[in-house]
Amino acid sequence: LTIVCRLLLFFLACSPVSASFAAKRGVKSERAALPASIGQAARSAAIPLSSVGIYVQEVGAKKPFLKLNEQQAFNPASTMKLLTTDAALHLLGPSYSWKTQIYGRGNLQGDVWQGDLIIKGSLDPKLVLENFWLLLRQLRAKGIRQINGNLLLDRSIAPELANTVNDAAEFDNAAIKAYNVLPDALLLNYKSLRLQFRPDASRQVVQVSIEPAPPSVQLGSLRLSNANCDEWRDDLALQTRGDAANMSLQFGGSYAASCGPRTWDIHPYWMSADAYFAALFQPIWQELGGSLKGEVKAGIVGEDASLLMEWQSPPLAEVVRDINKFSNNVMARQLLLTLGSGDGKPASYARGAARIQQWLLDQGLAATELQIENGSGLSRNERIAARSMSRLLLAAYASPVMPDLIASLPIVGVDGTMRNRLKQSPVAGHAHIKTGTLNDVRAIAGYVLAASGKRYVLVAFVNHARAKESRAMLDQLIEWVYLRG
Repeated sequence: LTIVCRLLLFFLACSPVSASFAAKRGVKSERAALPASIGQAARSAAIPLSSVGIYVQEVGAKKPFLKLNEQQAFNPASTMKLLTTDAALHLLGPSYSWKTQIYGRGNLQGDVWQGDLIIKGSLDPKLVLENFWLLLRQLRAKGIRQINGNLLLDRSIAPELANTVNDAAEFDNAAIKAYNVLPDALLLNYKSLRLQFRPDASRQVVQVSIEPAPPSVQLGSLRLSNANCDEWRDDLALQTRGDAANMSLQFGGSYAASCGPRTWDIHPYWMSADAYFAALFQPIWQELGGSLKGEVKAGIVGEDASLLMEWQSPPLAEVVRDINKFSNNVMARQLLLTLGSGDGKPASYARGAARIQQWLLDQGLAATELQIENGSGLSRNERIAARSMSRLLLAAYASPVMPDLIASLPIVGVDGTMRNRLKQSPVAGHAHIKTGTLNDVRAIAGYVLAASGKRYVLVAFVNHARAKESRAMLDQLIEWVYLRG
């Protein structure tokens, strides 16, 4: 019996102490250890844990609830927008707005403006088609019908953004994708074209239209198929043929009838910013009864020009919702440039990044590993650690702009980029999560309201060649925080 007791005591001494037993004995449990289910999900995806950074902490707590490689610098993809938008809400204020101004050089004779009109840009991220129509309508209401001169476009707030056909394919060789639109001091309608597809099964055809419809763009025909609607954009096999003067959009593939009506926003990369602006201005101005004798081209407001009218954008809080809910890259870039403008100096990414770095330093949130390139996350060079991003979100929750920031994040299973994830999970509707996606990068960051009633900040980065396989792991992590937090 003595030998059996000794063996039993030896076994207990060498065995891991259970969490419940440790709690009863007053031993502190290691809650920051990675849950077995998350580790298993990573192994199933063949992603080494060295390629994953995680930080989870309850709002108001002193220590993390979960952490892994938390101080390692990772590419955050589009979760970088959280830093840009949070900084902007603090530095500019939720009610900040951009002002697009129209100046005149000349005089009004009857309903004819004798001279040039100049539109001066302010880096407004949301001068969309509807707002542009209202702006021109107000110009017509001032009695101007005919412009006997040129329409000049003043981009002097950001001269480094040259008015050329930029290489939008530089990032990933997909210039036609709308996310590759480059910033513009006078950005109009996100410089995008909307393709509309309407299948007609009875006639076995697909009606394709484009809005707005530049006269230089022609659409090819598209055949209907009985395929699944999973990767419908890829199935179109869209190709561009021609140049800026005569571009044709051809479809080498097909459109699945099961898709029903769909839209796809594309980037007319072959058009300069001036050409795109002219393509939108001319038909709207004519529709309003106006006419233009001269050209639409670059110019500046001189001392001999007088202010005729001003258009004010929606407030920053609304713009931030668009940026984060739908992960709009060009709007985030415009915002960083706005932060890098003022004091009579031209806007630049570098000045915007420096302003954010100084703001973080002033708030006690400095991150030595942080690298900001364009503020959108559409970058191979931007870096931040999971712990640094979490500290930002924890501070944001205790700040006056908390309601505006949280309201801008996609709600799990409900809207934005999280609308189709975890829809059937108990966490649906209980977490606000910004996503990030690049080749070899997946990321999530935001807030989880756990079943316990506690609120957690959650950040997770995956940088690996198999990062696209990490979605299940990241979804499990969100759900785990909800259930166990």
